[in-house]
Amino acid sequence: MLEQLLQYDTELFLYLNNLGTPAWDNFWLIVTDKLTFVPLYAILLFLIYKKFGVKTLLLLIVVIAAMITFTDQITNLFKHGFERSRPCREEAGLQEMMRYIAVRCGRYGFFSGHSSNSMAAAVFAGLLFKPYYKRLLIILIIWSLIVAYSRIYVGVHYPLDIVCGLTFGALAGYLFYRIQILLRKRFISE
Repeated sequence: MLEQLLQYDTELFLYLNNLGTPAWDNFWLIVTDKLTFVPLYAILLFLIYKKFGVKTLLLLIVVIAAMITFTDQITNLFKHGFERSRPCREEAGLQEMMRYIAVRCGRYGFFSGHSSNSMAAAVFAGLLFKPYYKRLLIILIIWSLIVAYSRIYVGVHYPLDIVCGLTFGALAGYLFYRIQILLRKRFISE
């Protein structure tokens, strides 16, 4: 059963990865770069400041840092626990059938840290701003899905790595959103 699932995962990876063309490679390399979305994060922090004030901003910076640290550490725990090779590390003929354009290829890929971190940030910020910007949650989830697909496009993650990363990220984002509610009630008088 597991072997069959991994075979389907590899086949779907090859299909999605081979949708790429050299004309789009630079675009997807920009999307997959961690620093590309620093301006988005800066805008979200500015919106937190404008809507909630400096005390809440400082509290939420701590909560967001804890959330990203949590998702990163759990992702690394899974990667080193499962030790599933990334597609770019496979030697059994896969490299001849795939497109690999990433700058580097880490050792293990299950599950995707890019996917979990981007989805955690999307769910957290989307829920936080839902009373003010109704469609922001959907926009941020679409952004996270695009970031997640970029990992397949550049050849460093299988679809199952992505789906599990997105799922974990959504749960982490929701958990830390709930935690910030409790912390704001306790420490911030509004």
